[in-house]
This record gives sequence, C-alpha cells and structure tokens, in this order.
Amino acid sequence: MQTEQPLDTEKIRAEISRLIAETSKINRENAFYPFMVGATVTLAMVAVVKLFL
Repeated sequence: MQTEQPLDTEKIRAEISRLIAETSKINRENAFYPFMVGATVTLAMVAVVKLFL
C-alpha cells in the first residue's frame, strides 16, 4: 500500500492541474463571448439598414 500512496497523490495533482487549466480556458472564452455577440448584433443591424437604404 505504501507504493500506491505517492502514485495516488500524483494522479490527484495531475487531475487538479488539468481542471485548473480547463477552468482558465473557459474563463478566457467567457470574457471573449460578449465582444463576439456585440459584433454580431452590430453587423446584423448594419445589414438590415443596408437592405432598406
């Protein structure tokens, strides 16, 4: 059992590192989405205005 404990600890640390990396990626994406939505709405409004002018 002694040999498995360090291995289990390393597995847990690797899993925690993976989760932290995924969380960081999601947070970066969440900061980017409002800009994309704003740009899409702006372009849609420009397209509608262009159709009627």
